Amino acid sequence: MTPAEAQKRIAQLRHELASHDEHYYRQARPEISDFEYDVLKAELADLEARFPELATVNSPTRRVGDDRAEGFARVKHRLAMTTLDNTYDEAELREFHARLVKALASEDLDYTVEPKIDGVAVSLTYEHGRLTRAVTRGDGEEGDDVTANVRTLRGLPHTLRPGDDLLAPALPELIEIRGEIFLREEEFRRINQLQEEAGEALYANPRNLAAGTLKLLDPKLVTARRLEVVLYGMGACEPAPELLALDAQTTLQTRLQEWGLPVVDKFWAVRGIDAVWAAIGELDRLRRSFAYPTDGAVVKLNRFSQQAVVGYRGAGQAARKLSPRWACAYKFAPDRAETRIRAISLQVGRTGAVTPVAELEPVLLAGTTVKRATLHNADEIARKDVRVGDAVLVEKAGEIIPAVVEVLLAKRPADSVPYVFPPECPACGTALVREEGGVKWLCPNPACPEKVRRKIEHFASKACLDIDGLGEEVVDLLLRHGLIKNLADLFTLKVDVLLPLKKSGEVWANNLVNAIAARRRADLWRVIHGLGIPQVGAASAKDLARRFRSLDALAAASLNDLVQIDGFGEKTAEAVRRWFDEPANQVLIAALLAAGLEPTPPGEAAAGAVLAGKTLVLTGTLPSLSRDEAAALIEAAGGKVSGSVSRKTHYVVAGEDAGSKLEKAKSLGVPVLDEAGLRALLG
Repeated sequence: MTPAEAQKRIAQLRHELASHDEHYYRQARPEISDFEYDVLKAELADLEARFPELATVNSPTRRVGDDRAEGFARVKHRLAMTTLDNTYDEAELREFHARLVKALASEDLDYTVEPKIDGVAVSLTYEHGRLTRAVTRGDGEEGDDVTANVRTLRGLPHTLRPGDDLLAPALPELIEIRGEIFLREEEFRRINQLQEEAGEALYANPRNLAAGTLKLLDPKLVTARRLEVVLYGMGACEPAPELLALDAQTTLQTRLQEWGLPVVDKFWAVRGIDAVWAAIGELDRLRRSFAYPTDGAVVKLNRFSQQAVVGYRGAGQAARKLSPRWACAYKFAPDRAETRIRAISLQVGRTGAVTPVAELEPVLLAGTTVKRATLHNADEIARKDVRVGDAVLVEKAGEIIPAVVEVLLAKRPADSVPYVFPPECPACGTALVREEGGVKWLCPNPACPEKVRRKIEHFASKACLDIDGLGEEVVDLLLRHGLIKNLADLFTLKVDVLLPLKKSGEVWANNLVNAIAARRRADLWRVIHGLGIPQVGAASAKDLARRFRSLDALAAASLNDLVQIDGFGEKTAEAVRRWFDEPANQVLIAALLAAGLEPTPPGEAAAGAVLAGKTLVLTGTLPSLSRDEAAALIEAAGGKVSGSVSRKTHYVVAGEDAGSKLEKAKSLGVPVLDEAGLRALLG
């Protein structure tokens, strides 16, 4: 390759990698797999090594990806958060060991091997044992303050446990503890099931969903998604680690456990590169049993004194660290399988979103038989030029959702033709419209049979009216026989028309009719949630029910009325107003009420209730009341419990380990109560 050719290819690779960094770090929506990304980056690094005159300090190979986003305060790390050099090759791993042997003039090196968690990097600061701040990696030097969201994580103590041994070293005055935030596979599946029920696009993998969730501006939404964290590393420490008897990675692992922090499931302390390779093999056999997604093994020099000698790989700037020379990540090659696309089908969701799916020749992948794989959207099909009949590689994104990652062009049939995304809805034939500013195509027809089916399933689900016995199969049965056409028809069903549908018709029919009748007086918030208004989940539905107290009042609410609700932004308010302005939705509300639906408003506070019209925020741990118990007392006294502090907040009730909410209350001048103060206020 000539210098001119190298310069052209380097420019192309830098442009591609910059685009992929934007999608991965800032948008949490990668367009290619980690493996494909690593291949591109390795090619760029190789070209820059062969043509050093073309290397620059701003190259993607010489900087850490930047995950900083708008809406968060920026915080500088006391000790930079670096990234790890990756390899997929045993020989390169042994070269890593050889470099350390040379640098330390010793063959006898101790290592640790631990799972490489496919999550979101975070740094937690504990001062005198109390969690005071949580910051994302950002650009390595500075990250986003996500303390409020991290305080919602399951299993993360806000106070370190000092230990029972009186001779144990004291807690650090300050320590930055590094780890990864993740979603369990079952939680990822639960959220994607809700997405599917709502007719929304599925999330690609747990890592992307965890990253997007951590950057939500509403901690209530973060709490609902059940993020977790696992911790394994250390940044700044005061006093110095050696004064706290922290001299190695093994010691740190033990101390993290003693402090009550969540740590990796499996941890190997070994000597020599052969033992490292054996530990990696054992990890590969065990990793699918772990709670968190794992895509490799992290190998580290055990002793901190040796780490200090070896140091970091930099970018030519004295204060800038990119990756430690004393650690590397051995990444497992993704599970892929070759198959062929038999057809491309389209799924229509409750909102009308049309999602393409590849129907595959069955293939065994990561222990399961895969018959279908997501194609994401029309733009993605066009970008990869996916066609019916193509031989493709299928990969389990995050080892969960199968996705088509590559078309094998050499095996493309001679008679193949480009796939044209249909202009009409596959369920009703209505012309599709493109989502404004997005990539989704939508069916605008409110009477689309597939949209209707999804809406009825959502309305009857546990999250909404919770109608016992009215699941997907029964909804499909009722629609196929023409017994229902919309939500209101559910409340007009009679036993006699249901009897012919099942052999055990009488018992089943009576049970179903009674279950539907029992929900005629469902809570107003459940009805609002069940209507499927865009941007309105369960929490927002409760806010709307408290504020307007009837469907008629809500339907008549102005945009200004909606914006005034604490926590409602313009986007949500406009979505609600648009939904009620639709003539078809006005007809639906009238039909539901005519069919006997009587939504029950929230209980009225007693006359003169001490907290009527007041908004309170709970933070920290109270001495004798759980969060739910405190909220119940507040609501019984006519108050509302909010998840965020604003100028509209009347009181903040703060317990032990109260964090950023308490700080914000003080900055806004919001009165702060402890549990005793709350009880006194309640009388």
